[in-house]
Amino acid sequence: MKQRSILITGCSSGIGLCCARGMQARGWRVFATARKAADVVRLNGEGLESLQLDLDDSASIDAAVEAVFERTGGTLDALFNNGAYGQPGAVEDLSREALRAQFETNLFGTHELTCRVLPAMRRQGHGRIVQDSSVLGLVAMPYRGAYNATKFALEGLTDTLRLELRGSGIHCALIEPGPILSRFRANALEKFRANVPIEGSAHEEYYRGVLARLKKEGPAAPFTLPPEAVLEKLIHAVESRRPKARYYVTFPTYLLGYLRRALSSAAMDRFLHLLGERENRE
Repeated sequence: MKQRSILITGCSSGIGLCCARGMQARGWRVFATARKAADVVRLNGEGLESLQLDLDDSASIDAAVEAVFERTGGTLDALFNNGAYGQPGAVEDLSREALRAQFETNLFGTHELTCRVLPAMRRQGHGRIVQDSSVLGLVAMPYRGAYNATKFALEGLTDTLRLELRGSGIHCALIEPGPILSRFRANALEKFRANVPIEGSAHEEYYRGVLARLKKEGPAAPFTLPPEAVLEKLIHAVESRRPKARYYVTFPTYLLGYLRRALSSAAMDRFLHLLGERENRE
């Protein structure tokens, strides 16, 4: 039986690294990609088959896909679009450039990579496209407007793609994690400091709480789970005969997914506002 193959983005740490290791342990041929050359060297050194892939760069996407196809003979069984980052900041403090950069990585690069592998999946008559979305693709939290927007867009694009691929043998799934142990906050802190004018902002006082939350060591939110919780859902999405359209991960995702259906918009707004206030006071 031919070894199944999967391409995973964002494997330098966190969810991507955990899933690359986990899928390899299950016998998959894993192409673990990362943006930085140093991370590719490190991943190859620990026994993963790693390639450089920068979602902001079309040439990098093309080169990585071509390298995968050269090694597999032009086939790919699954793609896990995990690479992304969070850009904190109030909507009114987000520049066009910061918002565009968030979309380039979290949506446009993911879309381009997906479209790049789909012809091969169509030729072979099967494939799995799995998108690492977020609870923030279901509900919007304050001061996360750029990230919210990319994940809401990813949800819509994936739902459409799933409908358009019906009958092709290619299945699409969304994984929607809440808080997961990773370097997400550290990376978000870097983007926050680089792109948001904190001093003089109408939100300057609130931003002090945002900074404190992003600087915290260890879990910053209740019900935080290790990245293995996402791996469990990925395994089902790529190995099950009948994958789900959506996979919730962590209690907050289940709770907020329910509340958005059960509450009015006004009641949901009040709840999310209180939740945002609470997390930046702790």
